[in-house]
Amino acid sequence: MSKGYSCVGLFNPKTPENVGSVMRAAGCYGVNSVFYTGTRYDLAKKFCTDTKKAYHDIPLIGVQDLKDIIPHDCVPVAVDLIEGAKPLPDYKHPRRAFYIFGPEDNTLKKEITDFCRETIYVPTTGCMNLAAAVNVILYDRLAKGENFSNHK
Repeated sequence: MSKGYSCVGLFNPKTPENVGSVMRAAGCYGVNSVFYTGTRYDLAKKFCTDTKKAYHDIPLIGVQDLKDIIPHDCVPVAVDLIEGAKPLPDYKHPRRAFYIFGPEDNTLKKEITDFCRETIYVPTTGCMNLAAAVNVILYDRLAKGENFSNHK
């Protein structure tokens, strides 16, 4: 069975370390591309946390607005610890997904969660860091791969 298609969107990531760790996770779980907004980290810095050097194989693309670059037929899925979000253990991942994560020091803006088809969260007793959240969501997608839903 096909692993489907997945992309990651980062809303205003805080540091190169965060982005490097996300790129490493993207490489581990077969993400097709990573998009980001904002300018809070310096792209000239080395992604020291991306020891797999996934940035060589996976596009990391700066954009003005994540809503404008939703990949074809992908379901935009916000990942945020907010009221009304679905818990990850009960979630069926779409075959083509665009997972959007907020920065470690804030939450996603309502304008982002409004355009996302779904909002999910990882049940924890506290807030996870960005890279940990990306790893958990992508691992869950891989683990549930045979149960991809067909909704768009």
